[in-house]
Formats: sequence, C-alpha cells, structure tokens
Amino acid sequence: MMLIVLKKAPTRVRGELTRWLIEPRPGVFVGHVSAMVRDILWQRCCEKEIDGGVLQIWTTNNEQHYAMRTHGQTDRSVLDFEGLQLIRIP
Repeated sequence: MMLIVLKKAPTRVRGELTRWLIEPRPGVFVGHVSAMVRDILWQRCCEKEIDGGVLQIWTTNNEQHYAMRTHGQTDRSVLDFEGLQLIRIP
C-alpha cells in the first residue's frame, strides 16, 4: 500500500499519478504498486515544479510497518530517531 499527498501540485502531476493510483480526495493518492514503480513516481513528483510539497508513505518490513519521505515545502518534516520515523512540527 502506498499513499502520496501533494500540496499545490499542477494538474499534469496529478494526472500522471492517476495512471497508477486512485485519488479519493484532491491531492491524495492511494494504491498498491511495486517498489520500482513507487520510486519512479517519487522521482517524477520531485522533478516537477511543485510550489508546495510531496509526502509519500508506504508499507514496509520494519518496526513501524511503514516508511515515509517528504520533498519540497511541507508544514512538517520527517525525523529519524534511532530507526523510528517521527513527524516534526516546526
């Protein structure tokens, strides 16, 4: 399972993501894709000029059972604390 949240993204980026994922709410994309597709979608989101930011969360085999990463201007940042990913609110 993978989740991508876009903030202030152009329509073309949202259109590319809808080829692989569903968009239950504007800017929120959910789906189940392979790790290769997940990384390619992440690269495409980071390459495009997004005024806001991108958050990606996916299931993995670790203590929390998920991992996440951010790019761009997001209100919160991901902090790695001894292997646990936490959200830092500035």
